Amino acid sequence: MSCAVSNAWHQHEDLIAHLTRTSPLGRGEAARVVADVLAFFSEPVEEFVRRRHTELKARGLTNEEIFPRIAGELPQRRVAAPKLSVRQLRRIVYG
Repeated sequence: MSCAVSNAWHQHEDLIAHLTRTSPLGRGEAARVVADVLAFFSEPVEEFVRRRHTELKARGLTNEEIFPRIAGELPQRRVAAPKLSVRQLRRIVYG
């Protein structure tokens, strides 16, 4: 069992128990799902901004569409990101 799954198992026992009661997941599967979700939402702000910019750019969106969209997504992250201006977002992506 990986360290992330082991930590999720111990730190989120109530959530894992809930998932096993309300879904067809076994305990090990539920622990892996919890660990994966926590890892996804633990992504640092700078990495999230760069990743989302790349994903949205690949879909053909322009920077004028991308940066406001990313700014709207940031408050929904697991750990609330600081409010960043479009200029700050551009600096994260382009330096």
